[in-house]
Amino acid sequence: MSNLKKWKILKSKMVLDHPWCRVRQDEIELPNGKIIDDYFVSIKPDVAMVLPITNNREIIFVRQYRHAVGEFFLELPAGNFDPTKESAEVAAIRELTEETGYIPQEFRKLVTLYDKPSKDTNQIHLFLAENVSKVGEQQLDITEEIEVVLIPIESVLDKIIQGEISVSGTVAALFLGLKFICD
Repeated sequence: MSNLKKWKILKSKMVLDHPWCRVRQDEIELPNGKIIDDYFVSIKPDVAMVLPITNNREIIFVRQYRHAVGEFFLELPAGNFDPTKESAEVAAIRELTEETGYIPQEFRKLVTLYDKPSKDTNQIHLFLAENVSKVGEQQLDITEEIEVVLIPIESVLDKIIQGEISVSGTVAALFLGLKFICD
């Protein structure tokens, strides 16, 4: 049995409440009695992420620009969603179809992960989509310009090691998903 104790929230206020960015400031009391009055928490939406695999054992990635670091990245199809409005599964299939034009024949949830629980509130819901096939064109948002990239499963680990695939959520999802595929 652990003797660890949760932090106690003394006060909490929203300091930034914008549709694209929400930040809460908490005044907290640590288990040792110390008070911290400026602990900031990002209120983020959950993410639905898909590991899509074709019949030819290729993983479908999306390459897109990420403005915060000013670079292009290879990632798994994913997107934010509001769990009060749609399920993680519905969001994952929607994101896969919108970003790539592909749909799965087989689909299952693998795991739910926390992105950065020290400062962020969101979870990543990871799904495995097998036997995916192209059924249409991408249906992108105004802020999206996405290139669909198919990579053979056996090449993925090398691309991670070489830094070609470097987004932490995608890397974690690949390692977890490939364990399910290869077992």
